[in-house]
Amino acid sequence: MTAASDGVRRAGAWWDGPRGVIDAVLRRPLASFHLIVTLTVILTVFGLVMVLSASSVEGYSKSGSAYGLFTTQVVFAILGTVLFYVALRIPVRFMRRLAVPSIFVTTLLLALVLIPGVGTESQGAQRWFVVGGLSIQPSELVKLALCVWGAHLLSARLRDHASLKELLVPLVPVAILICTLIILEPNLSTTITIAIIVGTLLWFAGLHLKVFAIFVVSGAAMAIALAMVEGYRSERVQSFLGNIDDPQGAGYQARQARYALANGGLFGQGLGQSRAKWNYLPNAHNDFIFAIIGEELGLLGGLLVIGLFVLLAFVGLRIALRAVDPFLRMMTATITVLISAQALINIGYVIGLLPVTGIQLPLLSAGGTSTFTVLVMLGLLANAARHEPEAVAALAATGDGRIGRFLRLPQPESYAPPRVQAWRARRDRLADPSGLPSRTAPPRVRTAATDPRTTDRRARRGPAAYFGFGATAPDPEPSGRRGARSGRRVPERSPYVRSEYARTEYVGDVRPRRYDTGGQGRSAPRVRYRTYPEAMPTARASRHDDTMSPRYRR
Repeated sequence: MTAASDGVRRAGAWWDGPRGVIDAVLRRPLASFHLIVTLTVILTVFGLVMVLSASSVEGYSKSGSAYGLFTTQVVFAILGTVLFYVALRIPVRFMRRLAVPSIFVTTLLLALVLIPGVGTESQGAQRWFVVGGLSIQPSELVKLALCVWGAHLLSARLRDHASLKELLVPLVPVAILICTLIILEPNLSTTITIAIIVGTLLWFAGLHLKVFAIFVVSGAAMAIALAMVEGYRSERVQSFLGNIDDPQGAGYQARQARYALANGGLFGQGLGQSRAKWNYLPNAHNDFIFAIIGEELGLLGGLLVIGLFVLLAFVGLRIALRAVDPFLRMMTATITVLISAQALINIGYVIGLLPVTGIQLPLLSAGGTSTFTVLVMLGLLANAARHEPEAVAALAATGDGRIGRFLRLPQPESYAPPRVQAWRARRDRLADPSGLPSRTAPPRVRTAATDPRTTDRRARRGPAAYFGFGATAPDPEPSGRRGARSGRRVPERSPYVRSEYARTEYVGDVRPRRYDTGGQGRSAPRVRYRTYPEAMPTARASRHDDTMSPRYRR
């Protein structure tokens, strides 16, 4: 047995330590998908338990039942679970077709909720529709629609010489319209999240660093101005800065949250044993549920919640970096940053590092529309995880596992470059006489590292382009050892595939050379991706691998 095979066999064993186990888990083709599903289940169940604990006293004092708010949260969690499954099954093409109608419908709902008699006013804000006894907040729905539509818009406009106007229009005007409608409710916290979504989309689209800095400074100045205009917002900011010392007024909520965290200590008072929820801490089940978690479960419980969101951020960005489709890459990165930013801001103002903004803790705070919206976002992340090239190759070779067969998930499709990109590839190939197909050497494909236009674009568009964002999928140069069957070169290591299960090669939408077909003189069909199962003796070839077909074997 060789040293390499022994290293593969021993990878992830208990004597290798935690790092070996983590490496073994992350090397699996469907690791991202399983992690997203697991984190979704853990956060949803844990959130329901904490909402029941934090809302029991307030629910009993208002309606005479300790389970009123909890029952509403369970209904929205069940609805979100159904929508999570729908988002997991939806094809990418259909997802992009729904992008424009979804942003139009949600923006229209934002306008309708401001009409007296149509929208419902509560606590001085008109933000909700009441449908069947359940409150629906359109401003939460528009977050999801903006993530999908923005990714669809920018991924379609990303090209070699995309101008600044193409990146900003119509994304920024639509975002300004949405923010205006949300400010009229009024709702500053959701306005901040909309700005985070737009900023994330523009960052990963490769907006120049100077322009992005101007956008960030303008957004921060506008947020400060809006905070100072309204009386209660200004008092919160002044109390955070220490200019107002009123423990029973503007600083009451933040002070009681810190008291609850201090009362929890290291191990906490026990589940359900919080004292702050007995009408000491307002909105204990909603904006300040992290304080109840810290009081009942202690510092360890708070660190557990932070660790779950850090792991979610890691997995989400991992999916984005491994995605081949620019739309999935940008959408998953935006959703990941949005959920992580909401968790960071919520935990920040609960522990006293940020002024109180009212942004909820995703999946843990009580809020029906927010709960099922985040569940749909996580369903889209899980869908994108199944479209990783490594996952597509493994599912094509071995099929779904137990979870996939139980859920009857459809087979993910390999990414097919759009017609414009295929046309450019053919144009570049025809313009280069030395790039004609040959039997011994594959045609050279323009790569991101050798293309001067790509290099200049990355220099213009800032650091995000170096991480694979803000550009189309790179075309790897097919170089390496020579294939045994087709007489062509097979890449030693594809930039998209890092597994021993399969090798994937991107060749573009071009007509390849004639293969040796036993004198029959048939040409191979047009190919975009080819998958080479190597380490699995019983694996069947992918349907995109024409060279593994018996028709083209020697």
